[in-house]
Amino acid sequence: MARDGSVVPADPQAVVKKKTQSSRSWIMFDATGKGSLLDADKYAIMHRVQIHARDLRILDPLLSYPSTILGREKAIVLNLEHIKAIITAEEVLLRDPTDENVIPVVEELQRRLPQSSAGLQQQDGKEYLGGQNDTEAAEDDAPFEFRALEVALEAICSFLAARTTELEMAAYPALDELTSKISSRNLDRVRKLKSAMTRLTARVQKVRDELEQLLDDDDDMADLYLSRKAGSLSPVSGTGASNWFASSPTLGSRISRASRASLATVRLDENDVEELEMLLEAYFSEIDHTMNKLTTLREYIDDTEDYINIQLDSHRNQLIQLELFLSSGTVCLSFYSLVTAIFGMNIPYTWNDNHDYMFKWVVIVSGVLSAVMFVIITAYARNKGLVGS
Repeated sequence: MARDGSVVPADPQAVVKKKTQSSRSWIMFDATGKGSLLDADKYAIMHRVQIHARDLRILDPLLSYPSTILGREKAIVLNLEHIKAIITAEEVLLRDPTDENVIPVVEELQRRLPQSSAGLQQQDGKEYLGGQNDTEAAEDDAPFEFRALEVALEAICSFLAARTTELEMAAYPALDELTSKISSRNLDRVRKLKSAMTRLTARVQKVRDELEQLLDDDDDMADLYLSRKAGSLSPVSGTGASNWFASSPTLGSRISRASRASLATVRLDENDVEELEMLLEAYFSEIDHTMNKLTTLREYIDDTEDYINIQLDSHRNQLIQLELFLSSGTVCLSFYSLVTAIFGMNIPYTWNDNHDYMFKWVVIVSGVLSAVMFVIITAYARNKGLVGS
């Protein structure tokens, strides 16, 4: 095997359709969008893109590393969930191209990476960008690494948003069913959904934190300008790059016409990161929206738990009330039984001779006293708030 690894041309459709075949672990895309399977070990990859072993270890699928975007001297190391890629100023290396979640990223890279001149048209000696070609021509003027980075960010934001939508569709009906009927089956179902929500929230939070960290540090964003560092392409040469950032499909809705016109005339120095900041802010807004949806779902789950706890407390109070009534009745019956038992014993009393009526009155009086005692006990409990009225 060569030091830089052997490159084997790959049919783009073959990567998508032949998922069952044993594939190599990397696929490489150049500036034309052509994909090639790369058969190389980690040392060849390190030598090819000039990164350290610790950076390549982040992309190891056998190791669990959180989402990370690292800017190195000549490469961007990208670890976003299932998207594990190395982006340079001229090529993109994507890991596990036959994974079902990575295949859409492969297709999008094939579509977005190639440079095209179809968007620039001539009419009456004047150049203009018209119709759908406006976005495509603006993208063509973007630095290669930014186009690849945008594909990865768009894919991960869409993936996490889809997972959040699926979780919402399953969680809200389950919570409503639990509210109407508390059962072991419903409780277990909600427990599993809450665990899935907690795991998904942690994944979304990590991607959000990574983008926020990049936005807060201009030096980290400057490290992602590979073309500018290489001197092969300036991201702000002329108005092309400015048009791309103003007309990007993700950013276009967030920038007014006036902002586009002013951005096209601004000449930025090498330390300016406004274009990349606009790109990251767009996807930060998307991932933040997904995070807000998960936060709303968590609040709904917490409210449901509070409602369930209130219902359980109410049933528990009813049981306590029933227990108090039964205990009061037992005490009163015990007093009544004690009196009747004493007078019912077969013991000769001189005062009991020819006085049968006395036993009847004692039984009646003891019964009345027992009833009065029961009423007093229950009234005292209600007065102290031990039971409901």
